[in-house]
Amino acid sequence: MSRKESYDSVWDALADTPEQAANLRARAELMQQIAAIIAENGWTQADAAARCGVTQPRMNDLLRGRVSRFSLDALVNIATAIGRRVHVELEAA
Repeated sequence: MSRKESYDSVWDALADTPEQAANLRARAELMQQIAAIIAENGWTQADAAARCGVTQPRMNDLLRGRVSRFSLDALVNIATAIGRRVHVELEAA
């Protein structure tokens, strides 16, 4: 019988290192917040893409949560384009 592994989060299960998991977690959180702002404003994908300076297919990737297609840098740029300032906070592990 094989032993089942247990992880604290899905990001820990997907990543090879704790650093990669932290990066995935930060990108996913930022994407969720951007998606929430887009929904709150009632913007279509095309509206949001134009405001963010990206293509509509790229905005579709963001709204569908395709984390692997975005760097933290790209997400900070998108957040800034819609008038938000990104704040980074460190917590003890």
